[in-house]
Amino acid sequence: MPVKPKILNCQEVARSRLFRVQQVDLRFSNGEERVYERLASGSHAAVIVVPMLDEDTVLLIREYGVGIEDYELGLPKGRVEPNEDSLEAANRELMEEVGYGAKSLQNLKLLSQSPAYMQHHTQIVLAQNLYPQTAEGDEPEPLIVEPFKLSQLDELVAREDLTEARSIAALYMAKAFLKS
Repeated sequence: MPVKPKILNCQEVARSRLFRVQQVDLRFSNGEERVYERLASGSHAAVIVVPMLDEDTVLLIREYGVGIEDYELGLPKGRVEPNEDSLEAANRELMEEVGYGAKSLQNLKLLSQSPAYMQHHTQIVLAQNLYPQTAEGDEPEPLIVEPFKLSQLDELVAREDLTEARSIAALYMAKAFLKS
């Protein structure tokens, strides 16, 4: 296993309402020094939920993504709030975004996103044994819930309106987990 670089200095160089940018000065084990920038996360992770209505039906949401300036299919997701674990956050997000709660929740995998420049992690959670339950969320408009068959995942992923990598990875992991 390689020796991790030594952090010589880390300082915040920019901040917005949502993001903090840090400059990180590193020295590698061979003596080379580099300056990197990263999007720093707070102390909170995120969750992405794979809600299974039945053994083959997954519920996706359609919501506006300002980053791509379009409506996109994806899985319900959100921030893990202080004093909340990933399963509680997943169930809350499920109620807020899809209108269901889950009697069975299981962590599948913790994912990093762009680890070369982001500290952010997202926990994939499988939600089963759903029951109708709503909670007020922070979405600016109602989300559209659309059911799809996990058995037709390849066709779903080929669609132009499903491009978010975390959702695609989570769907494939859930499908593999459910087969085992």
